Amino acid sequence: MASFVERFGLFTAEQESCAREVARRIEAEQLELVRFAFADQHGVLRGKTLVASEAISALHSGVNMTSTLLAKDTSHKTVFPVFSAGGGFDFDGMQGGADFTMVADPATFRVLPWARKTGWLLCDTYLADGSPSPLGTRQILQRAIADLGQLGYDFVAGLEVEFHVFRTEVPNMDLAHSGQPGLPPEVSLLSHGYQYLTEDRYDALDSTMELLRSTLVELGLPLRSLEVEMGPSQLELTFGPTQGVMPADLMMLLRSAVKQVCARNGLHATFMCRPRIPNVCSSGWHLHQSLRSRTTGRNAFIPEQEGQSLSPLGMHYLGGLLAHGAASTMLASPTVNGYRRFRSHSLAPDRAAWGRDNRGAMLRVLGGVGDNGSRIENRVGEPTANPYLYLASQVFSGLDGIRRQLDPGASADVPYETDAEILPRSLPDAMERLKADSYLCESMGRRFIDYYCRIKNAELERFNLEVSEWEHREYFNLF
Repeated sequence: MASFVERFGLFTAEQESCAREVARRIEAEQLELVRFAFADQHGVLRGKTLVASEAISALHSGVNMTSTLLAKDTSHKTVFPVFSAGGGFDFDGMQGGADFTMVADPATFRVLPWARKTGWLLCDTYLADGSPSPLGTRQILQRAIADLGQLGYDFVAGLEVEFHVFRTEVPNMDLAHSGQPGLPPEVSLLSHGYQYLTEDRYDALDSTMELLRSTLVELGLPLRSLEVEMGPSQLELTFGPTQGVMPADLMMLLRSAVKQVCARNGLHATFMCRPRIPNVCSSGWHLHQSLRSRTTGRNAFIPEQEGQSLSPLGMHYLGGLLAHGAASTMLASPTVNGYRRFRSHSLAPDRAAWGRDNRGAMLRVLGGVGDNGSRIENRVGEPTANPYLYLASQVFSGLDGIRRQLDPGASADVPYETDAEILPRSLPDAMERLKADSYLCESMGRRFIDYYCRIKNAELERFNLEVSEWEHREYFNLF
């Protein structure tokens, strides 16, 4: 009987070749386990671990997963009525916790340096009839990349990611600490913060930095720099440019690797934007992006004349990012916590403006005539974002700018004072801006946006039921 992949013709010739190489490596390197994982709606890896012999056959048969995984909010609560008619969805295959199938992309294969004889594969999600799941976020980015390819360009992106690493003091694993979510660990600092980029502070964290460096290099990630950031216990990693869906795949693997290897060494890594610790600095995810011509192989954003910030194509792409900047914010910053970062004069943006080499602007333009590094840096993202949704929102927005030849206007030399659309200040505001952008909703998939907003509304409802420490302190004694 033909396998799932064979029945529906899901592999290209190149993927078939990669799958054979993966099977060979599993046997040659005597791996015992392989983790099959997919990025869920939140950009969290979920999956199953198979013994080596089963993993080889699963390259073509796929791995079945329960569809309730696609119906959960960030507390892992199922927020759709999966056992009612239709399961709360407007397409078949989701009722009753039915299965969907993960199919590994063999090009993503890695051997995990921290786990004994264990391989890892990133997967795409399919319904039982072989069609891509409408809720598969990796496939949304693949669509965007394909649309861009029809114009003769490849998407190129480099990552600049901030996060926190603490020392775990009390893991809080008593019986009473369980829940949805459970009680987070109690932690202490690795650094006091505010000695920004001093060599002494880096040297004091050398063992942690070496742990991260060796892990990421062994995984084959294009690591460029490791930095001790401004805030207490805050670090930053930057990565060289990669192409297509690879930057998003890289971000998924990065977050997973950092959290897992830190946990194995008594540390707690978090990509939460603004942890609740004294004197904290928010973490951002700055996305550097450009387009590469498939005809010439050159960066299509390089300006042609002195005085230009980008090429005409690059300026139109920039215009698209601005036009959909407020609407795409929810996909770049998808948590309640992330909106605590947007503050004036804080190195985080507060409006949809662009600036020439200006870190206060949402879109920072870098490069010049003859500079192959000419690019746009989007500074609006937080490091929790689902990378496939964040990058897809950028590609679709830029495509709209190219097709309509949008003019981004003049550089905002004072970005916190310029007359530009104010970015959303809360997750509900961001959700409304996204739903009001018909182009972006249609491009991402109206069905997907409605589904995604329903999940985010469930999180907001839980958030609004909690009485905060501020409310208690403000009103309990006053009234």
